[in-house]
Amino acid sequence: MTTTGPDFVSLQVRDLAASARFYEETVGLTRLPATNPGAVVFASGSGVAFAVREPFPGVDLDALGTLGAGVGLWFHAPDVDGLHGRLVDAGVPVVQEPAEGPFGLQLAFRDPDGYVITVHSRA
Repeated sequence: MTTTGPDFVSLQVRDLAASARFYEETVGLTRLPATNPGAVVFASGSGVAFAVREPFPGVDLDALGTLGAGVGLWFHAPDVDGLHGRLVDAGVPVVQEPAEGPFGLQLAFRDPDGYVITVHSRA
């Protein structure tokens, strides 16, 4: 048996509608048609789908402290500077200002639930 690695990534969020709007309108992802009332899935040019979803039964996100600590989630965006401007204009906390790195221009920000998302320019 062979495991091929991630082919779907989702974040459990406190407010599904607010997080879906954030990733669609501020980050610039393309929302796919709804197939699950508890999740919003976005298109990905990488072949790995990304979604925000309601918490799994029994999960209390507020009791967990910092969400996503120790997990790195990276997105690709050819215009990191443009995304940075949208994030700043929307009051999104930027935890790493745009800087050159091994994957081109990179920045990191906190989403509405506090997850840190890193964005890089090099495909």
